[in-house]
Amino acid sequence: MRRTLRQLAAVKPSRFLEPGAPTGLTGLYTHAAPRSTLLYLYSSTLDKLKEIPESSLYRQSTEALTKHRMSIISAVEPEGYKEWSEKAKQVIAEHPEVFNTPEGGVDHDMGRHLKILRDGKVFVRSKVEQEADDTTEEWDGEENLGPELEGTRSTEERKGQSILGMKRPGEDEKTIVWEEEPPLTADQISDLETKIGAGLIEEVIQVAEGELKLVDTMVRAKVWEDLEEKPVEGQWTYFMRDTGTPVTQPPPQK
Repeated sequence: MRRTLRQLAAVKPSRFLEPGAPTGLTGLYTHAAPRSTLLYLYSSTLDKLKEIPESSLYRQSTEALTKHRMSIISAVEPEGYKEWSEKAKQVIAEHPEVFNTPEGGVDHDMGRHLKILRDGKVFVRSKVEQEADDTTEEWDGEENLGPELEGTRSTEERKGQSILGMKRPGEDEKTIVWEEEPPLTADQISDLETKIGAGLIEEVIQVAEGELKLVDTMVRAKVWEDLEEKPVEGQWTYFMRDTGTPVTQPPPQK
C-alpha cells in the first residue's frame, strides 16, 4: 500500500527514484542514498553493541535483527557498483593525506570527506556545505553597525592585508574528485522493501537511526546490570485470569 502511495506521489515514474521527491507519506521524502546509509547505520549499531555483554538479551536480539537486515541490503548491488568500488579504493589509496583515519575508528576530517571505520568496514562521508540564508538564521545578538566605511584606511586598519594577495585560491587545500555510490533502481528498492517488510525504505532508515541512538542510551544506563533496589516479591507478577478454577454462576433468583 505504501509503495503505491510513492508511485501515486511521483509525477513521472522513471527507472530511478528522484531524491527529495514525495513518498506519499507526510513529511517523508525520497532518500538520496538508502543503501549506503543503511549499511553505515547497521555497521555503527553492531560496532556499539560490542560495548554490551554478549549475555544481554537486548544485544542478542538487536544483533540478530540488524545482521538480518544488513544481509538483505548487502545482497542488492546497484549497476556499476563493482567498478565504482574499485575506483573508490584507488582514490583512497592515492590520497592518504585526505582519507586518513587512525587505527581504532577515530573520525578524521580533511576538507569535505570523512573516512570512518565501523565494524571493520570503511565508509566515506562527504560533508555538503549549506549556503547560509540570512532570512532564516536567528539573530546572534551582534549589534548592526551598518555598512563599512568607504575610502582609504589607516595603517592600523590595513594591517595584515598584505598577505591576502600572497595565497592563491586552493593553494593550501587538497581537492579530489569523489563519486558517490551508484543509485539503486526503483525496482531494486521495491524488492528490498518487500523483503524487509517494514514499510518504505525511508521508514526503515528512520528505524535504524532510532536504534542507533537507543544503543547509546542502553550503554549509558548499563541495563544489563542488576537493579540497585531489588524488586519486592510479586512486583513483576501480572494480574492474570486463573483459567484452572471453574467459575460457577449463582442460581437465578425467583
